[in-house]
Amino acid sequence: MTTTACPPAVRISVEGVEAAEFAAVPTLRFQVRLDSTGPAEIRSVALHTQLRIAAARRSYDAVARDRLAELFGGPEDWGRALRSLLWTHAATQVPAFRDGVCLTEIPVTCTYDFEVVAAKYFHALPDGEVPLEFLFSGTIFYLDGGSLRAARIPWDTEAEFTMPVHVWKDLMDHYFPGSAWMRLDRAVFDRLYAYRVRNTLTGWDDVMSALLEGR
Repeated sequence: MTTTACPPAVRISVEGVEAAEFAAVPTLRFQVRLDSTGPAEIRSVALHTQLRIAAARRSYDAVARDRLAELFGGPEDWGRALRSLLWTHAATQVPAFRDGVCLTEIPVTCTYDFEVVAAKYFHALPDGEVPLEFLFSGTIFYLDGGSLRAARIPWDTEAEFTMPVHVWKDLMDHYFPGSAWMRLDRAVFDRLYAYRVRNTLTGWDDVMSALLEGR
């Protein structure tokens, strides 16, 4: 029985992104390519991804800086506060491949909840692109001399990708056309609802407009 000299190595790159057409919740699908080296037959890969927003790698106009003040502070704070932001974690099961190349997708669910940092960041950008960092870990399962073996994906396996801002905004517009969401404490909501009933206002837009205008 022969064995390979070393476990296979896998190089991972991100090649594109698109909205999932028939998802129950807003979801982006990142197209990922895995290239393996070595003669071993890869049976599967349990791929874990930490997805980060490399906020310091792009520029911001005055409008974006004003909108991002909640995340990074005022102009005097940006030098020390502008930093990478965690977007999400994803787990993907990659199927077997034998020819050294496998194309797969990493689905990432998105939210319009403004308590979530990523939603605040994407909403604040008027246009342009978002630099992303994909930090990979997980396990490679492969055949070695007829036996199934496992090897860890090295901790420094990562990839970069630049996503147009409109990809996220188009996704939100598809699921929440012309709308945005806020999460309220229930006691506050009860007070707002009582205000709406008391003033015979027909919708929540009327409630917010009345409060903002001091009516």
